[in-house]
Amino acid sequence: MIQLCYASTASRLMSSDDLRELLQVARRKNQDNDITGMLLYKDMSFLQVLEGQPEAVYRIFDSILADDRHANCKTLFDIEIQSRDFSEWSMGFNNLDQDDLSRLPGYDEFMSSSISARDFFWDGSRAKRTLLYFRSHS
Repeated sequence: MIQLCYASTASRLMSSDDLRELLQVARRKNQDNDITGMLLYKDMSFLQVLEGQPEAVYRIFDSILADDRHANCKTLFDIEIQSRDFSEWSMGFNNLDQDDLSRLPGYDEFMSSSISARDFFWDGSRAKRTLLYFRSHS
């Protein structure tokens, strides 16, 4: 199995309805392909991790690259794994634009206003820590 994480910029501001629709389609595709993972959205930036068999993960990732809702897509890591970190979710999700992050348990300014979401999300080690944080607090 592999775990692939990428960050991208939304090509337009995503409404709650847009995100809900994207999530419904992603969850169905992921279930059909035995893919698990998590998606975060903040300030027109996406951060997503996908886990599963390489062929299935790359097929899903290719469809994301072709999706006009994503621009400036950057792979942060693509690693072999022995077990899944997000096995309980076909696609966990958190819209960080709607959360008061300072109220979350363990908040340590990891998403402070002095750090742009784009810069933050495009750092592989920070991205992994953030995804695991939201997994454990969701």
